[in-house]
Amino acid sequence: MSRAEQAIFTNMCMIENEKGQILIQDRQKPDWPGVTFPGGHVEKAESFCESVIREVHEETGLVITQPLLCGVKQFQTKQQERYVVLFYRAKATGELQASREGAVFWIEKADLTNYVLAEDFLEMYQIFVDDSLSEFYYDEQDQVHLL
Repeated sequence: MSRAEQAIFTNMCMIENEKGQILIQDRQKPDWPGVTFPGGHVEKAESFCESVIREVHEETGLVITQPLLCGVKQFQTKQQERYVVLFYRAKATGELQASREGAVFWIEKADLTNYVLAEDFLEMYQIFVDDSLSEFYYDEQDQVHLL
């Protein structure tokens, strides 16, 4: 019996500026609207780090270097694929610009809950900011687990 399974790899990056503010994106996608961090899909033959650097630049205009892997989210899709989101933290340089994904802007961390957040974003955010946590997953009954 093969242990192989179909998988989809994506990324998400929490970018913090010199003032301690975080960059958020107001996504315009109907299937997952709300405020979240920039990120996207890992392309075939692309490294995970290269993918998050590319995605952040495409969605924000910013350049990140040395993204730090800080956690992971995973769940099974309806097609029984393992969907993996690699969480990164980084600093950035460049001029901020919006993309077709949505507006991007800096906020104080304490103000995050004043926005309409993408589904399960607060649970994901805990992985980004709590060094004692590294994994977010949904079990077979769609219950959230933070480890």
